[in-house]
Amino acid sequence: MVTALGAALSLLALVCTVRPLLGSGGGAVGTLGADGTAVPLHAVPFGLFVGSTESDSDEARLSRWLDGARVRVGHTYLPGNYWSDIEGSPSLLGGWAAWRDAAADRMVVVGVPLLPDNEGGVGDDEVRRLLRQGASGANDAHFATLARRLVALGLPDAVLTLGWEMNGTTYTSRCGPDPAAWKAYWRTVVGAMREVPGQRFRFDFDPTRGADAHPWTDCYPGDDVTDVIGMDSYDMARSDPDATADFDSYINEPYGLLAQVRFAARHHKPVSYPEWGMYNRGDDPVYVRRMLEWMGTHDTLYQTVTDYCPHGVWQCPSNPRSSRVFRRMLGATGADRSPSASAP
Repeated sequence: MVTALGAALSLLALVCTVRPLLGSGGGAVGTLGADGTAVPLHAVPFGLFVGSTESDSDEARLSRWLDGARVRVGHTYLPGNYWSDIEGSPSLLGGWAAWRDAAADRMVVVGVPLLPDNEGGVGDDEVRRLLRQGASGANDAHFATLARRLVALGLPDAVLTLGWEMNGTTYTSRCGPDPAAWKAYWRTVVGAMREVPGQRFRFDFDPTRGADAHPWTDCYPGDDVTDVIGMDSYDMARSDPDATADFDSYINEPYGLLAQVRFAARHHKPVSYPEWGMYNRGDDPVYVRRMLEWMGTHDTLYQTVTDYCPHGVWQCPSNPRSSRVFRRMLGATGADRSPSASAP
């Protein structure tokens, strides 16, 4: 749910890896949970949205805050105002390409709008027309340009979240006005990008958690053109922010977290969580702990907190308890220190 402010800034993420504890037999057990017990986490790459371009200084400060956890994945969004944005600015992507090139196991994730004027409040009839036009191949050249630039810059294996949160109403790239056309358009875009020599892109289908405005399963474009089943999952009360909601409701709601992992398993895909964090319920350490436990016990490719207020755990001082849980569970030493230490 990167809204106008976040999308305009083309938010990035710095993503680190969990360092597992060792059991008595030397096997990986997990990291420390909020109560000091072992949480069975896989080594899931994780991160924080912290700015608009790759920043070595942000990376270093984040790593210090996490007691030396090593940065592995960067995540940025292309702006969605014009086709020139969607074709990918070398000045934005070039820094990430250099960062990616510095270590063989690093990964870059790029949010790619499917249509320009992506937050322009475009009406359903026009969205329907634009989706059908795109499905006809009218926009293939723009996405081929993006693919060639990514390959030339050294990002042939980028993970691409095309038309993220397509089941909502925020973006022009949404699915709801015409799911059949949206799916056909996704397939057309992926086909155009895969024709570029040297590419090894992975395409991440990334709805919001729950039914939202349209069931996300209706938008799924097919196994042959999808590599990851993502989900943006905020601690969100859709009607009354003061209403009681526990994490189990996020798991079991229609089109929720359980539906995601079951759908991914049926389709033999890993899952991802490109955006998550607090939303309109305030500082919520239980939510942070449960999300980390959930992601650590499923086939999660990566996860990324949206780290500006009210969502974040590093740069948002209004969430100190959530920050402590995050750092304790995912920091390299499991230390429980003040969230202000080494924070910007």
